Amino acid sequence: MQLNINVTSFLLLGLTQDPRRKNIVIAIFLFFYTGTLLGNLLIIATIKTSPTLGSPMYFFLFYLSLSDTCFSTTVAPRTIMDSLRKEATISFSECILQVFTFHLFGSLEIFILILMAVDRYVAICKPLHYMTIMNRRVCGMLVAIVCVGSCVHSLVQIFLALSLPFCGPKEIDHYFCDLQPLLKLACSDTYVINLLLVANSGTLCTVSFLMLMVSYVIILYSLRNHSAEGRKKALFTCVSHIIVVVLFFVPCIFIYTRPATTFPMDKMISVFYTICTPFLNPLIYTLRNAEVKNAMRKLWSKKVSGDL
Repeated sequence: MQLNINVTSFLLLGLTQDPRRKNIVIAIFLFFYTGTLLGNLLIIATIKTSPTLGSPMYFFLFYLSLSDTCFSTTVAPRTIMDSLRKEATISFSECILQVFTFHLFGSLEIFILILMAVDRYVAICKPLHYMTIMNRRVCGMLVAIVCVGSCVHSLVQIFLALSLPFCGPKEIDHYFCDLQPLLKLACSDTYVINLLLVANSGTLCTVSFLMLMVSYVIILYSLRNHSAEGRKKALFTCVSHIIVVVLFFVPCIFIYTRPATTFPMDKMISVFYTICTPFLNPLIYTLRNAEVKNAMRKLWSKKVSGDL
C-alpha cells in the first residue's frame, strides 16, 4: 500500500460554483436530509416502543432505517456546510474517513435489503416454519454477519484509496469523496485499481440486485397458492420492497459498474441515491404498511397524552 503523505487536503468543487445555485443546493439537501432524519428516526422509535412490531421484518426495517440515517449523514451535512463556503476544502484524512463511512453504511443497506428479501421469502414460502427459522437469535446473527461484511467492503475501499499516488491537481469534481473522483487525481495508471473497484463495489451492487430480483420473482410466483387476502397483503409488502431496491440499486449500478469514465449526469445520479432514496424509504414503508401506521398513531397518542 502506497500512502501519499504529500497531499494534506482536497478542494471539493461541489454540485455547482454558482452562488445562486448553491442556495438551491442548500435548500434541496436541507429538505431531504431533515425529512430523512424525521422519517427514519420515527420508524426507529416506533419499532423500539411498539410490542406489535416484533416480527423479523420490522427487526430488519429498524436496521434499514438506521443505516439510511447514517448513510445520508455521511454526505448531506457536509454538502450543506460546503455550499455555504466560498471554497470547500477537505483534509486527506477526512476524505478517507468519508470514503469509509459512505461505503460502510451503503453496503450495510444493501445487505439489510437482502436479509429483508430472505425474510419475505421464508414468511411467504415457508409460513409454518417462519418463526422457527427466523427467530430473534438467527436475525441477530444475520445482522452481525452483514455488519462484518460491510466493514470488509469498506476496508477494501480504503486500501484502494490509500494506494493512489497524488502529486498533481487537488480539485475533486464532486460534492463528496469517493474512489471514482479520486481516481481522476491520481498521477499514475489507475487501470488495475479501477478493475478492483468494479470487482468490489460494482459486483456487490449488480449481484445483490440480481439476487433480490430473482428472490422477489420466486416470491410473487409462489403467491398463486395463497388466498386472495393473503396475496394482496404479501403483494403490497413485496412491491414496496421492490420499489426501494430499484430506486437504490439502479443508480449505484450505473455509477460503479463501468470503466473510469465520468459523465455530466454522474453527480445528479449520486444525489438521487445519497439523499433521495433514504428520504423515500420511510414514506414507502409507512404509506403501504397499516401496522406501522397504527403503531405510529399509538406512539403519537402516548406522546400527546403524556404532555397533557
